[in-house]
Amino acid sequence: MERIGLSTGWRIVCGAWMAGVIAAAFIGVGPAAGFREPEAARILFFHVPVAWLAVLGFLGATFHAARYLRRRNPAADIRALASAEMGFLFCVLATLSGALFARVQWGAAWNWDPRQTSIVALLLVYAAYFTLRSAVAEPERRAALSAVYAIVATLPMLFLVFILPRVVESLHPADTVRSGGMSPDYRIVFFAALGAFTLLYLWIYRLRVAVGELERIACRHSMK
Repeated sequence: MERIGLSTGWRIVCGAWMAGVIAAAFIGVGPAAGFREPEAARILFFHVPVAWLAVLGFLGATFHAARYLRRRNPAADIRALASAEMGFLFCVLATLSGALFARVQWGAAWNWDPRQTSIVALLLVYAAYFTLRSAVAEPERRAALSAVYAIVATLPMLFLVFILPRVVESLHPADTVRSGGMSPDYRIVFFAALGAFTLLYLWIYRLRVAVGELERIACRHSMK
């Protein structure tokens, strides 16, 4: 089990990196032009990374779901569930941080914006995954059915997240990073935040996998 968790060195790096990002977000960069409340632009460093991880979690669940269906290895199901739980957590954070930004920037927490709608739809996709798992008691059948669901739901998820917001008029700025709409200092902090949150995701994910493995061992022993 020791190899599942991050080493002490990586934990220190993760903590220091995240602390540096938070300091840079509030001290290292100034208010951004073009916003109703220029100070609110700082939420970009937190909202976009958690939204990215909401998608990464589902892709991870799909990957491990396919591994489970191929080899019927319980470890793959544990990783699929851990990925889905992590994705759901960050999806909630993306929804809340997006609503906070919308309230400040557009005057209302909910505007039926395509990106707001798509992230809430992703929440429902996650919720259906957990509902399916909780409805099936037999472990192997539960793992198989939830794996099939994760794979089938991948295309709708990709459409909701990557296609719908680009074909429907949105309040969100489009491709700010790639189009050069972000100043150099904001760009540096933005990518540092992406890296920090991704490392945090991996840290918590590995801990959750370790807990899942322990739960599987305890369940196996209780059945003897």
